[in-house]
Amino acid sequence: MASVHPAAIVHAGAQLAAGVEIGAYSVIGPDVVIGEGTVVAAHVVIEGHTSVGRDNRILQFASIGAIPQDKKYAGEPTALEIGDRNMIREFCTINIGTAQDKGVTRIGNDNWIMAYVHIAHDCQVGHDTTFSNSAQLAGHVSIGDHAVLGGFVGVHQFCRVGEHAMIAAGSIVLQDVPPFVTAAGYPAKPHGTNNEGLRRRGFNPDDVAIIKRAYKTLYRSQLSLEQARTQIAADAEVSPPLLKLAAFLQVQGRGIIR
Repeated sequence: MASVHPAAIVHAGAQLAAGVEIGAYSVIGPDVVIGEGTVVAAHVVIEGHTSVGRDNRILQFASIGAIPQDKKYAGEPTALEIGDRNMIREFCTINIGTAQDKGVTRIGNDNWIMAYVHIAHDCQVGHDTTFSNSAQLAGHVSIGDHAVLGGFVGVHQFCRVGEHAMIAAGSIVLQDVPPFVTAAGYPAKPHGTNNEGLRRRGFNPDDVAIIKRAYKTLYRSQLSLEQARTQIAADAEVSPPLLKLAAFLQVQGRGIIR
């Protein structure tokens, strides 16, 4: 059964699985579902239509599932879904979705979310990402698997950050960051490929070389964006590591950083 500190307030409608721990002075709302083995520290508020998976750690003073910071929100029963084995550190804020978009904010599995991170309404975060202290996502942002955001990074609403991308500390992202790209600056600009991150995640040297050549096609050739997109799509047919990059570039979005 769950272990609830006597000083915590857990609504009777909340669903706590076996092995859940709720710390002192935390507040758990009526529409919250928390999976087995998740530990919620003291002074945490989890509210709204929020589901939290297994074996997460949510540290003190986090606010999870609060209403969106969106003036259009009118009390619709939108949701927040958090997967398994995430670390959510102190003072993080993660909001539910809005009816104007998917209606749900999603956080995948195995993410490392450090102190003071804000993940706004309707954001879609993949798996095994890293958010350094005070990284901030505006609404409707998409973050791909294994992406890394440095401290104090800000991401404009509706932007996409691709898989294995890395954004340097203090950067402001105003357009989409393609997979595998390292970005820095205000506004963020491309600064090569995330070679060290790729090696750490098991990409072999040949795959890293293929990705670096695609980066040169996209950013250092004299090709237009449309020509580069076409070339990378053709290369992806014989080079599987480029499939995610080619698919990302096919979506118009806010345009990619250049």
